[in-house]
Amino acid sequence: MAEIAFTLNGQPVRVSTDGGRTLLWLLRTDLGLTGTKYGCGQGICGACTVLIDGAAVRSCGYAVEKAAGKSVVTIEGLAQAEGALHPVQEAFVQHDALQCGFCTPGMIMSAVELLSKNPRPSREEILRHMDHNFCRCGAHTRVIEAIQSAAGQMARR
Repeated sequence: MAEIAFTLNGQPVRVSTDGGRTLLWLLRTDLGLTGTKYGCGQGICGACTVLIDGAAVRSCGYAVEKAAGKSVVTIEGLAQAEGALHPVQEAFVQHDALQCGFCTPGMIMSAVELLSKNPRPSREEILRHMDHNFCRCGAHTRVIEAIQSAAGQMARR
């Protein structure tokens, strides 16, 4: 067992766990943050994506010990303190980019990373960035539209 401290959704966290355990299962089972989904378990589908120090990371293959001293943000941590949704979350709702919703948290986290690096991405840049997040429902067109809309909203802030 290892003592691991990191920041989770803006709050300090200290856990005692097997350091090789994946961040996904720590978040879901120990900390009750079930917005991060288990999809393929191999880091391919993107359902388990979280932000670690601002970078989109597949938590299903990320050892908890690697999170020590870092900032981890889950889908639950994106909303503003007063409860307002993050602009990307709001855009996904407005553009009905949800379908079944299973892939949505990972899609949103990847989109947030993209817009933090490139506030005005072209459609091609969005497609390239989101290419590794899979959606079986086929909501990709609405996802792209939502990201474009969020980029515009965030630029006006």
